[in-house]
Amino acid sequence: MTYQDPTVRNEPRGDAPRGSRRRNAPKRRRPLRIVLLTLLVLVLAAGGGLYWMYASLDGNIKAAVDLDKELGDNRPPKAPMSGQNLLVLGSDSRAGANGALDGAAVSGARSDTALVVHIPEGRSSAVAVSIPRDTLVTRPECDRKGGGTAPSAQRVMFNSVYAQYGPACVMKTVEQMSGVRLDHYLEIDFAGFKDLVDAIGGVTVDIEEPIKDSKSGLDLATGPQRLDGTQSLAFVRTRYGVGDGSDLGRIGNQQKFLTALLTEVKKQDLLGSPAKTYEIADSMTKALTTDSELASLTALSDYARSLDGVDPANMETIMLPVAYDKRDPNRVVAYEPNASRLWKAIREDLTIPDEVRKSPATGG
Repeated sequence: MTYQDPTVRNEPRGDAPRGSRRRNAPKRRRPLRIVLLTLLVLVLAAGGGLYWMYASLDGNIKAAVDLDKELGDNRPPKAPMSGQNLLVLGSDSRAGANGALDGAAVSGARSDTALVVHIPEGRSSAVAVSIPRDTLVTRPECDRKGGGTAPSAQRVMFNSVYAQYGPACVMKTVEQMSGVRLDHYLEIDFAGFKDLVDAIGGVTVDIEEPIKDSKSGLDLATGPQRLDGTQSLAFVRTRYGVGDGSDLGRIGNQQKFLTALLTEVKKQDLLGSPAKTYEIADSMTKALTTDSELASLTALSDYARSLDGVDPANMETIMLPVAYDKRDPNRVVAYEPNASRLWKAIREDLTIPDEVRKSPATGG
């Protein structure tokens, strides 16, 4: 396998599950805050002073990717002054009771949210690029879960890479399509944060348009709504009750929810309630998977301190510019030249031009 210039486009071919047509996510959402929140909670919990507490929380964190071992040497180069790049995945299992939210029609785990978070040199701001799950991509050669190697394939739905080949293959795919070298991996299990939401007593989300999703049973009126863990999980999953029933609208919901979650946790008196602090930290660490380098409270705390200068007011999220696929209107492809110009700005640690944010696929 050889590293491929992301400006060279591959002609799509055809396979993938259902669903697409969506609209752009709001540009000023701040999903990186959930990452910083995770790290903040871990720091607070690690400072509790009891070894059993530390060991318990430390043992919750799972390592998914050994970057040096699993990604190999055939990767985009790391520029000396290119900042930090973090791949954040929101993984979503429909196993057990969680399957009821989709009428038990879906099984297994998928990556329903993918963000390439770029923290420029100096670490005072950040930008996160959302990759729509139904984007058709060229998947590089990857290791199979049961052994052996899967050859590179074109026209693969981005969401399927995680389910079939795991997080290391997702990182390889993102690096190949973007030319951006990823420094770390962070995965948040959506089913896991259901417990987190219940631990903090619910999250208030401002609903701009009524949501009525017959598949999940979610029925929300406009205005501020207090969501418990089960409702929150349905909210971040729903696409049938948003816009034209596709996935682009869901991206905005997920970003909105993560921002609301951070706001709610900030209201909690964590320092004044060690028991609640531990409960929240326990829920969060159980939902957290990282690369091997970050897979401990100490490593996460150190990384959190390195991000102290990031100002939340200077964070923004944009969606990868995409267009509806000409062969399958239920899928999208990277919209050029905007997508390549966006990745180039991130690789070179430059300000992202407004004109590259335009995306023909709107989701209705």
